[in-house]
This record gives sequence, structure tokens and C-alpha cells, in this order.
Amino acid sequence: PRNQWTIDFGLGRSEMEAALYEAPFAHVAEHVKPARANNKREAYRTNWWLYAEAREGMRAAFAPLDRYLGTCRVAKHRLFVWMSSESLPDSQVICFARTDDYFLGVLQSRFHEIWSLKLGTRLETRPRYTPTSCFETFPLPEPTAAQQQAISSAAAELDRLRRNWLNPQEWVREDILEFPGTVGGPWDRFIDPATVAAKGDFNLGTVRYPRLVPRDDASAAKLAKRTLTALYNHSPAWLTHARTTLDSAVAEAYGWAPDLADDAVLSRLMERNVHNQ
Repeated sequence: PRNQWTIDFGLGRSEMEAALYEAPFAHVAEHVKPARANNKREAYRTNWWLYAEAREGMRAAFAPLDRYLGTCRVAKHRLFVWMSSESLPDSQVICFARTDDYFLGVLQSRFHEIWSLKLGTRLETRPRYTPTSCFETFPLPEPTAAQQQAISSAAAELDRLRRNWLNPQEWVREDILEFPGTVGGPWDRFIDPATVAAKGDFNLGTVRYPRLVPRDDASAAKLAKRTLTALYNHSPAWLTHARTTLDSAVAEAYGWAPDLADDAVLSRLMERNVHNQ
């Protein structure tokens, strides 16, 4: 329910209600309130205890999802990754309320990358992803069921390989983070049913959230260097093969040769864009 989602994420929470969370409220009052006092946005000055401004439409779209797709607004490489629906992105992350591997595959393909680089803007030398020009104008393919499945499989494999590289099993272990959560809220699927009890107008329970943490200090030091930017800078053979497989599957859905030159790809996408208007 929307009101339970609201309680967990503080949408519209009054200062008095927020103050009930004594330690975090005191931290925000000391470190955030002074900076917010001079902010040009009235909402930021007035509601200094709230993080930015609530995007209720976005949060409502994420509520029924286990994951959603995200990409950094400004980045060296145009990468799309799955994000857990419990995480709330800021304005520097462009998000898509989709959970299917097919959608990931199409956006992560070289065809969408070529399009976004051409129609997007730049911050100094780094490409900027602008949804209105990079995504809303992008002509998606019209795959058959078999082609869609091929794209989904290739995208899922690429995602699996990237995640395994980011968090090798020998360097990480699973840790369970526990904290209270509202039944029906964003952490609902991690709540232990045996802990649920009524608290006023809501039912609360203990969230047991599994997360990966470094096995030791040595592993933490090595993991700190494993980022997707570092991976794509290096681009090992397995990554190149996985990307080629995905690009070939997307090319087939468009009805194009997989080794089509970038200029030819852009020209054909432009033709499709005009045709679709």
C-alpha cells in the first residue's frame, strides 16, 4: 500500500516524526541543516531533514519490482546494471522500471551505445545520457519470440559474468543485516514473518537483508579496485566475447549484419526513427 511505502521511505514525514529516530536525526541536524539553510531550493531549506525531494511516481513504479535498470547520467562507458528496488537513486542515475533481461540486452548493445553517444551531450570529455534524446528517440527492434529469448539469454550471461568478476566467491561472504521494516513496504520480501507485530496502524517486522561483504581486509583492498569502469577499461577476452554474443543477437532482431559499421548503424537507426514518427 502506498501509505506503508511512504512511512518506510519518509515521504512527507514531519520534522516531529523524523525526530523520533534520535541518532540519525541528530546527525542530520548537525551536518545537513546548516548547509541546507543556504540552499536556493525552498523545499531543501524548509524540509532540511528529508533527502532531496521525493519522487513519488518513481518510487511507486519500483514498489512491486525486485530490481530495476540503471545507468549513470555521466560516465566514460555507457553501462546498464540491475539495481535492487530497495535502493533509491539520486538524479545522477537514470532509471528504468523494467526487470526483463531483454530490455537490458537491447540498451547494453552497441546499437544503443552508438545512438546515445551521437544524440547525447557531454560533460567535458565524458558522455552524458539524456533520456529525452538518448532513450525516448531510440527505435527498439521488433524481435520474434526466439530472437527476444536469444537477447535475454545473452544479456543475462553478460550480467552474470560481470557480477562474478566484481565479487569473486573467494573474496566475499554473505552477511545478514537486520533492522525493522514495515510489512507491505519496500523491504517486505526480506521481513521474517515470525517477527511481525502490530505497531499502531502498521505491522512491523525484522528485515533480514542478505548482502555481500569482503571476507577480510585483504579481500576488501582487492575488491575496491574491481569496478565496472576498470573492467571495461581492461576489457578481457571473456567480456569481449559476451558483448559480441549480445550484439549479434540484437543485430539479428534488427535484421542487420552483426559487423555493420558504426556509421551504417546510426544511419539505419535514424531511418527507423523517422519511420516511427
